[in-house]
Amino acid sequence: MSNELTLKNTEILDRQNELLVKGDVEELMKDFSEDAILFTPDGVLEGANNIKKFYTDVTANILPPGSDFKLTKQEVRGEIAYIVWSAESEKYRFPLGTDTFVFKDGKIVAQTFAAKIEPKN
Repeated sequence: MSNELTLKNTEILDRQNELLVKGDVEELMKDFSEDAILFTPDGVLEGANNIKKFYTDVTANILPPGSDFKLTKQEVRGEIAYIVWSAESEKYRFPLGTDTFVFKDGKIVAQTFAAKIEPKN
C-alpha cells in the first residue's frame, strides 16, 4: 500500500472535514467524482448532483456552519478512509457518526454515512 497515496487521500479527507464545518458545499463537491455514490441509512444517492443536494441540506438544516464537530478517529489506508465523529448543532445531537470513503485517482468515488441523530427539544 502506497504511503504517497495514503498521504494524498488524508489531505483530501482533512479538506472535506474543514469544508463541511464551514458549510462550503461547492468546494466540498470538487473532491467527488461525477459518478460517486453515497450510502446512507435512508438510501443510496448516485451521482455528484444528488450528493450535492444531500450536503446542501445537511449544511443548511442539520449541521450548519458554527456547529460543534469533533473528529474522534481518522484512519486512511491507500484508497480507503474511515472516520468516527460526534457533533452538535442548535437543533440536533450526534453522539456517534461514522463515514467510510473510497478514493480513486484523487477523487471520492464512494462514501458511507451513518449517525445516531437525536433532535433537541
